[in-house]
Amino acid sequence: MSIKEELTKVFEEVFDEDDLELTPDMTANDIEAWDSMSHVTMLMAVEDHFNVEFEQWEIMNLPNVGALLSLIEKKVQNKN
Repeated sequence: MSIKEELTKVFEEVFDEDDLELTPDMTANDIEAWDSMSHVTMLMAVEDHFNVEFEQWEIMNLPNVGALLSLIEKKVQNKN
């Protein structure tokens, strides 16, 4: 399973939406349930799922899902 597919599963679980299709330009405005509280929940779920840790400055500079995906890929590569 690709990182994008895994991330999609995390999003589906956090936002309680089946068949969610993540796109690189997707933002909180594109998912009705994505508010400030679910944002924190989603980031924690992503950290747990991928066994990575985000720095505050990294997550404050994420404009969209594509940037989050790139950050996860970078973190996962750096672990190996």
